[in-house]
Amino acid sequence: MNTIHPMAYVHPSAKLGDNVEVGPFAFIDANVEIGDGCHIMNNATIFNHVKMGKDCTVFPGAVVGAIPQDLKFEGEDSWVEIGDRVNIRECATINRGTKASGKGVTKIGNDTLIMSYVHVAHDCVIGNHCIIVSYAGMAGETEVDDWATMGGKSGCHQFSRIGSYSFVAFGTRVTKDVPPFALAGREPIVFEGVNRVGLLRHGFSEEEVNNIKAMYDALYFQGMNVSQALEYIEANFPASEHRDMLLNFIRRSKRGIMSKPRPTSR
Repeated sequence: MNTIHPMAYVHPSAKLGDNVEVGPFAFIDANVEIGDGCHIMNNATIFNHVKMGKDCTVFPGAVVGAIPQDLKFEGEDSWVEIGDRVNIRECATINRGTKASGKGVTKIGNDTLIMSYVHVAHDCVIGNHCIIVSYAGMAGETEVDDWATMGGKSGCHQFSRIGSYSFVAFGTRVTKDVPPFALAGREPIVFEGVNRVGLLRHGFSEEEVNNIKAMYDALYFQGMNVSQALEYIEANFPASEHRDMLLNFIRRSKRGIMSKPRPTSR
């Protein structure tokens, strides 16, 4: 049985699953699908063309499904698709996609946390188990892969890509792609090392972490350009999920990957 506060508005065509709670002054528009066990808290807004999975929570002031802040948008039908067990905290904004992108949908995977005042622009794709910390902003068509963390007040240039298990530091401007397993920071953005603590927390073995570090040493610190380093890694490290994830990510990069650290002036 659903619990809908009498001061909430739910459009008659909206489809709500079982055991959905809708708080006072919440707004749920037409063409919305909300899965079982979701909680739409007071003063949250779900505009039309949103599909939400099970056991999600949308906190007060959050706005999901507003039209894109993109001048190429022409009023076409486009969507926001949200997975299961996603928490969208206070005043976060998640915009619909655009046809100009060729996607027409903004996606958020399962078990992801979108903290307060985060902005997810049109056609972004955020994976599973991601953490997007307060005040982070993603311009259109940003991709954030599984298990990545975006630090507070970080910002992504459009078309940027953030690799799996990476960590972007507080306040970082992401103007180049961040490969998997890496720490990113400084201004302009550079490689700050392997996300060792995060990898160990996620169950990586010491051997796996050391192998990843050795691949990054080849990429950044052995005097090779990127193409040479990728050939070296492919030839000298045994095939594995982690090796192939790193190689495939960098080879797909259109913006180029972040640079190696610069010497610190004294």
